[in-house]
This record gives sequence, structure tokens and C-alpha cells, in this order.
Amino acid sequence: MDERSKTLLKTLIERYIAEGQPVGSRTLSKYSGLDLSPATIRNVMSDLEEMGFIASPHTSAGRIPTPRGYRLFVDSMLTAKPLERNADLAELTGQIQDQLGGQQLGPQRMITAAARTLSNLSHFAGVVMTPRRAQAFRQIEFMRLSDKRILLIIVSPEGDVQNRIIQTELSYTPAQLIEAANFFNSHYAGMSFDAVRGHLRVELQDLRRDMSQLMQAAVEAGSVAEDEDDDHVFISGERKLLEVEDLASSMDKLRRLFDVFEHKTSLLQLLDVSSHAQGVQIFIGGESRLVPIEDMAVITAPYEVDGQIVGTLGVIGPTRMAYERVIPIVDITARLLSSALSQN
Repeated sequence: MDERSKTLLKTLIERYIAEGQPVGSRTLSKYSGLDLSPATIRNVMSDLEEMGFIASPHTSAGRIPTPRGYRLFVDSMLTAKPLERNADLAELTGQIQDQLGGQQLGPQRMITAAARTLSNLSHFAGVVMTPRRAQAFRQIEFMRLSDKRILLIIVSPEGDVQNRIIQTELSYTPAQLIEAANFFNSHYAGMSFDAVRGHLRVELQDLRRDMSQLMQAAVEAGSVAEDEDDDHVFISGERKLLEVEDLASSMDKLRRLFDVFEHKTSLLQLLDVSSHAQGVQIFIGGESRLVPIEDMAVITAPYEVDGQIVGTLGVIGPTRMAYERVIPIVDITARLLSSALSQN
């Protein structure tokens, strides 16, 4: 593609993002800065359409970008301004910093605040994922609810408490439950339940049958608690996407949009992929199988604690978004969240 074609494609995408209407040759002539005849511009647009970068809606003589066009735009045509030289970005940094660290929030509240911040500043949906990882427990307790129903109380190293109900084949007395909890805490405190499972395979033969069954039940319940607790996806501002015509223009798109937020499977896959990459990643529907809706784009960045990537955050919006504005929001939020969590 020659420079003339690149300039016209960049101008077309910028105008479409700004106005939301198919872009014609007259608009391109006005905003591109090129001294070209309308016929020449139409010929270039025809070539761009053949290459798959733009498309022509049936109801208009103008053109709109395709996912392939957006991809070329964000990869090679977007102008990023140095953070330290841009007063607007300095102000943005201050806004994000205030919301993440101004109230000295705990890690969990900081993560939910990050999702809310991303949504508020982008005007789309903000999302933060913490990856699944084995969490250690500080101690457990058993509480007898009835003959064969026991409450498992799990205390994390940070003091958070989770409860799980265990159905057992045998009936346990309060004294037996205390004995089992003491054994568990003295041998396995500080481990994850997955790690305890490995130890129990070796040590079960040394335990009485009634105790071994209770231990196995506790490990299974604790592992479920770990899975539920660790694969959190915090989403803020989903309803703002209902106001985006590109995403809410048909019932089919609305159904797929709500499916993304209700089941989260595709979102988890996308965020998990992002956690293995450095810096800001942009996923565009129609050219990425990870984005289930053609008119949707997701901008993500990993965040760290003490130099180790621990999760991913991002903004979910339409492909017709102001990328040069949203990318710094995601980038700065990831950097500031990393710093705040590392200091917390």
C-alpha cells in the first residue's frame, strides 16, 4: 500500500470513529490534506475495498472500516503521544491514581476500583481478571451442623473467611472434628488445597478410615472454594454498552453481548491470553476468534505485583472507539494498579 492509500485509509477511519457515518470521497478530500481529484479518491477507495480494508454499506455511497482495516490502523497508523509531554495524560494519570490509591484500599477493593475507573474514563465496560492460582490457607475449622452435614470454615493468610458445607457418609462428633482440624492445621497450614491433596495420597494410609474420609471431603470442598475465589472477573459498566448503537443495533447482537457477560468463557480466554503478553493488546472482533462479536473490540494490559504478572485488565467497547484515548487509559491503569498492589 502506498502512502497516498495509507493516508486516505487513516483519514476514513478517523472520520468514521468521530462521526459514525459512512465516509465519502468529498469528506476524504476535505480532511486528508491530499490534493486529489474525486475520481482519484474513488479509485483508491475501490482498491482499499478490494484489499478488504473498507466496505460499502448497501444504504450509502460512503465506506466504513472492516476489522482488517481497524487492525492495520491500530498497528501502524495510530499516533501515540509521549506520556510525560502530554498535559491531558498527566491529568488522566492523576485521576486514576486518586481512584486507586487515594483511599488506601485493600487489594480486592483496589481491583474492583480499577474496573470501575476503566469504565468511567472510557465510557465503555471495564474488566479486571485475577488469574486462577493456588491460594494457601492459614487454618480451617469444622463445625457440626447435623449428623452428616459439616460446615468447613477456611481462613486465608489475609484473614478472609470462606464457608463450605460438606456432606459426609459417616457421622462425626464435635471431638472428632476438633481432632481432624488440629491435624489439618498442624500438618498443612500454609499450603494450598491442591498441595494438600498430593500429601494426603501418601499419608492417608496412616489415618483412621473415618478421618481420611473427612480429610478428602475437606480437600475437595476447599479446592472448589479456591477455584471460585481465584478466577474472578470484575466487570463494571456493562450497561453503558447498551447505549452503543454498533453493539445494540439488533437483538442478535444484544443476545451475544449479554452472553459474553453472563457466561464469561470467551472473556476469560481472551484475558488469559493477554496475561502472557507484555504491554497493551488490542483484540478486534471479526479478525480475532477470541472476540465473539464483530463490532466489539477489547483493549487489555497485564498488571503485576513485585514484577510478576498476576492478572489482566481492559476495556470492552465497539470497534468504532477512540483508540488513541482508550489505550492510555488501559496502559496507565495497569501501571498504577501494579504499583499500588506492590506497595500494599
